[in-house]
Amino acid sequence: MQKIEAVIQPSKLDAVKDALVEIGISGMTITDVRGHGRQKGHTELYRGREYSVDLLPKVKLELVVLDDMVEKVVQAIVQAAKTGKIGDGKIFVTRVDEAVRIRNDQRGEIAL
Repeated sequence: MQKIEAVIQPSKLDAVKDALVEIGISGMTITDVRGHGRQKGHTELYRGREYSVDLLPKVKLELVVLDDMVEKVVQAIVQAAKTGKIGDGKIFVTRVDEAVRIRNDQRGEIAL
């Protein structure tokens, strides 16, 4: 099993969710987050004063999938979230040793 974490633009969330559902992924956790990478934020004017916005709104998706689905999921996210501009986001893939369904104590791949 692998955990996929994707940090994407909020405007791309619906497209990414649709792309994941299309390849058979139904379970995911979505969190509103803020951060920056190479974008480093920007400055804005408010009531005549300039201020820096260095933490930009993003959306973080987390899902655990079987090993054979990892590349399909990564490609679906990339194709749906990509604009070609700085700030499109990142995807992280890490190994998951165990999954436990709390309701009935099922373990491993069946718990997904």
